[in-house]
Amino acid sequence: MKQRNSGINRLIKKMMIAVSLILAVLLSIKEVSEAGRKADFRKAGEWVKDGASLGISYIWRHQYPAASWEESSGNSVQAAKHEDTIGSILCGFLFSQSPLYRYAGSSGKTETDYGEMDPAYKGYLESGKFYEEHSFLLYDGGEESGEDGSVNAGAAKAQPEQPAAGAGTETEAGTEQNQEAEAGKANTQALGKEPALTCAVSSQWPIVGTTYRKEQLADYDYLMKHFYSVHTSTTAGRDLMKSDKFLAEDFTLEGGNDKPQILIYHTHSQEEFADHGPSNPNATVVGIGSYLTDLLTAKGYNVIHDTSVYDLQNGKLDRNKAYTYALDGISGILQENPSIEVVLDIHRDGVNESLHMVNQVNGKPTAPIMFFNGVSQTPEGPIEYLPNPYREQNLAFSFQMQLDAAAYFPNLTRKIYIKGLRYNQHLRPRSALIEVGAQTNTYQEALNAMDPLAEVLDMVLQGN
Repeated sequence: MKQRNSGINRLIKKMMIAVSLILAVLLSIKEVSEAGRKADFRKAGEWVKDGASLGISYIWRHQYPAASWEESSGNSVQAAKHEDTIGSILCGFLFSQSPLYRYAGSSGKTETDYGEMDPAYKGYLESGKFYEEHSFLLYDGGEESGEDGSVNAGAAKAQPEQPAAGAGTETEAGTEQNQEAEAGKANTQALGKEPALTCAVSSQWPIVGTTYRKEQLADYDYLMKHFYSVHTSTTAGRDLMKSDKFLAEDFTLEGGNDKPQILIYHTHSQEEFADHGPSNPNATVVGIGSYLTDLLTAKGYNVIHDTSVYDLQNGKLDRNKAYTYALDGISGILQENPSIEVVLDIHRDGVNESLHMVNQVNGKPTAPIMFFNGVSQTPEGPIEYLPNPYREQNLAFSFQMQLDAAAYFPNLTRKIYIKGLRYNQHLRPRSALIEVGAQTNTYQEALNAMDPLAEVLDMVLQGN
């Protein structure tokens, strides 16, 4: 009798499992057909569990009516949905073993909380992000204004009547500056410099642009807004950017022209202009360097033009190490010619191909120039392995040229660009990196910028 009852019990259990599975499949098909468009796998899983639980409880009550059942009496589906019933527990266990159910139960909307991030890993992510954004800090190179050329680039097609980005003409100070310009013209004719003015005095060129007063430039916010663009790789704080110190620097050349005074070179000698080709092989930064050399020589300066190639190694372009190679080359030249007081690194910028920067200067279509300063520091502090004892003098040198350009050759300059590295500006106090136009400018537009640049250099080096 006991064997017979045991066999019946086993049969009943198998039937219950079989019926539960059949009900689960049917209910799943029903749910998928009704909610297939929504593809809510979580809801489908709940329907399967609820349906199977209801089927198991129904079979159990009919086979074992005397057995206790913890659910409330009644045949409602809601009663069968109680999470702690025997049916739901059994059904949940059975379906949790099914790979299909585990897949259906996973949802892309849920997020796993792994707790607080490991501080070491957080530091790793932050340092990785910093060097991803400032990858050029791993090399002593990458001086262009920006990969996309959008930094301080100006309008897509600058109009002749528009002021240069660095000229600083603003309506808020327009009347005062016009008065200063008139005063400057009178002072120029009298060959005397108004103490309040900050531009040079020229007997050849009248003041036709914007001039500034010392009290204007003493305002840090005004100074940074009108004259500088600062890259995110560095900072230019109030302790560094002091216009009174910049203006107080005297860059008058000390030696005579019987020995070399000025060195012009090109860290990136392979930079070309838009019309470079077999018919115009000189349309490179080396070509405009040669022309600037001729202009300065005609003014009486003793100039060396270094045309060495520093950005090619074994016939391949290598600009990441070009500054290192250039440092070796020009250090040798300075060693042989200690009389050199001015070091100019002439480049051209890289911008978007759709951007053509050109302005009217002296009645000629001219590529704008941009003075470029490296300050050897990141937002975290100084770069110890790139010291520059002449950093403030370099900043003052470019600032004085910027002021003279604004007064005598409006539209010639863009804002002075400040970036985090050194760019070999530590060799002389009168060191400057000068960007002349971009790859979208023609060679003639770049050449046209050399005449006013030579004039501005002459004004500063003459101590006017």
